[in-house]
Amino acid sequence: MNQRRWVVSTEALLAICIVLTGCPSRQVETGPAIEFSKIPPAAQGGRERVDTIAGRVSGARPGQQIVIYAHSGPWWVQPWPDHPFIPIQSDSTWSTETHLGFEYAALLVDPGYHPSPTLDLQPIQGGSVALVKIVKGIGSLALLPTVPLHFSGYDWNIQTSQAVRGGLNNLYDADNVWSDAQGALHLRIMKKSGKWTCAHLILTRSLGYGTYRFVVRDTSHLETAAVMSMHTFDPSGGDQHYREMDIELGRWGDATSKYNAQYGIQPFYVPGNVAQFTAPSGTLTHTLLWEPGRASFKTVRGSSTQASAPVVYEHVFTSGVPSPGQELLEFMLYVVASDKYPAEKGSELVIEKFEYLP
Repeated sequence: MNQRRWVVSTEALLAICIVLTGCPSRQVETGPAIEFSKIPPAAQGGRERVDTIAGRVSGARPGQQIVIYAHSGPWWVQPWPDHPFIPIQSDSTWSTETHLGFEYAALLVDPGYHPSPTLDLQPIQGGSVALVKIVKGIGSLALLPTVPLHFSGYDWNIQTSQAVRGGLNNLYDADNVWSDAQGALHLRIMKKSGKWTCAHLILTRSLGYGTYRFVVRDTSHLETAAVMSMHTFDPSGGDQHYREMDIELGRWGDATSKYNAQYGIQPFYVPGNVAQFTAPSGTLTHTLLWEPGRASFKTVRGSSTQASAPVVYEHVFTSGVPSPGQELLEFMLYVVASDKYPAEKGSELVIEKFEYLP
């Protein structure tokens, strides 16, 4: 009887010791944790739309880093595939630019992890990925104000917004886009209140497969830091790299470059997706023939569409060419970052006409 009371008393004392005094029994290990201190807005993605995402990590091991993915169509590694790793600072914080999306994923990864540029499914923990935390973007998609314009028989919307493109936060002003008495379209870069303002307009309807033709007056006078882009873009088409196909004119901030024009399909970082060339002075006609699995670009001298027109350059893409979706045609004239050759006097160019043939 006495022995039994002693055993019960010992068990009770042990329980009291564990609960009240924390007697050593088995230590509970706590894993790493990720928290967000700055979450970008929820928005349809695009290479020119960026914001800052930031947070803190607790319990990270030496050598571990953060990788960010933004969800818009697929999951896209941020900010670029060739710069995917965000270091964890000595105070456990991390921060980076990211292109916008509807959701954002922060991955705590081990050394040796090789992130894919895109993921069809949301990233998960396992292997070299020690932890994943996913958060929704802030707010809902806001509609940006626009100004209507009629050009070459089509309705367009002039954008009045700001967005990072070419390494600068460009302001798009409706005063920089207009059509003249002859029906030609003017795009302008000019300074207002000490800041450069740019030009951006978007077609109001999707056209799909067919021939896109643009007659552009002399662009050789453009400043080194000015770029003109004519491209298709589908903000909801992340699964096909936003269905972006480009004709771009400019030296991208490098006055020493022998190239001042290029054709491209996205993603531009894939070898073979960009074809650069030298566009001469004078009026040029640029054409994109978009067919299933094929995008044929050509630039000829003058405003003639005849087969005999002198060819400046042509190139055909047969890999990675998107199929039609909700893409819209866009015109942009904007400023890129350039330490050696920054914008100084502004630029203006004229598109005589746009033509589409199904």
